[in-house]
Amino acid sequence: MERGIYITANDKVMDHAIACVNSIRLYDPDTPIMMIPYNDHYQGIAQKLKQDHGVETYPDLAFIERLSQKLQAIFGSDFFARPNQFRKQACWFGPFEKFLYIDTDVVVFSKISRWLDALNDYDFLCYDYQHKGGITNVFSEKVVEDKIFTEIELQDIFNGGFWASKKELITEEDLYEVFRNCANHPDYFDFSQKTSDQPIINYMVLKRLPKRLNLVRADGKGPGNWAGMSHFEYSDMRLVDPKVQKDLDYLHWAGIRIEAGCPYWDIWLHYRYLNDSEGPPPEVLNPPQSKKGVKTWLRDLKQAIS
Repeated sequence: MERGIYITANDKVMDHAIACVNSIRLYDPDTPIMMIPYNDHYQGIAQKLKQDHGVETYPDLAFIERLSQKLQAIFGSDFFARPNQFRKQACWFGPFEKFLYIDTDVVVFSKISRWLDALNDYDFLCYDYQHKGGITNVFSEKVVEDKIFTEIELQDIFNGGFWASKKELITEEDLYEVFRNCANHPDYFDFSQKTSDQPIINYMVLKRLPKRLNLVRADGKGPGNWAGMSHFEYSDMRLVDPKVQKDLDYLHWAGIRIEAGCPYWDIWLHYRYLNDSEGPPPEVLNPPQSKKGVKTWLRDLKQAIS
């Protein structure tokens, strides 16, 4: 297939996956979506997403398991906090020639697959301001001291929850070789916040895919997209970044527990129950502390589920 979107999910994050895919399908009813199972407990969410939105499950589950096990074994089975995150690397070998990977703690506000057009000129896309925080959660200062990357290259570090590329630009052997190199230099990476795949995949992309584009630089200065930013303004159930006067394309709760009272809880709740005729159960209807105010939030929620 020419293009598509990958997610990883299991039954534990069913609500997140539903919200994510509901938002994708609201703006893009046609682009294929494929789920990579995060572990063996995925049948419930696979059935739900297939029934509601035509989401397919990755066709070669044996390959995902083999890839994951080999990558873990290179560092040692107990090294990574969440080793199953490496299952998303199956994206390189799936059916989509051009693909976008999205974590399920994301909701989108536009036809996000349109950005795949940029892969006509680039081999790798990201869309975030991870680099503005320096190299934290990716690399240690050792990569600077040893001149592993230049300062310009380090401006291309990215968040592992939203990225795009092309099939087989990275081979299976490439992955194993990169992991072996990284395992020989664990001091190059920042795993202090229990990140697993993000440091290693940044290393691989910076070393092997020079034709990179961060989409926040594609048209001047792009909008932010991290839910930890408090300055976004509401436009119905979408958001605007007033600093650049642009609509957000997506919102990512990276490192933030999605629950009542979290940043932009009302946005997430809207997309989670977008197509649910019964609406949210009483236990989740705790009004958040958002800029909109409780009355406005309840009005919009009522409209969303009516």
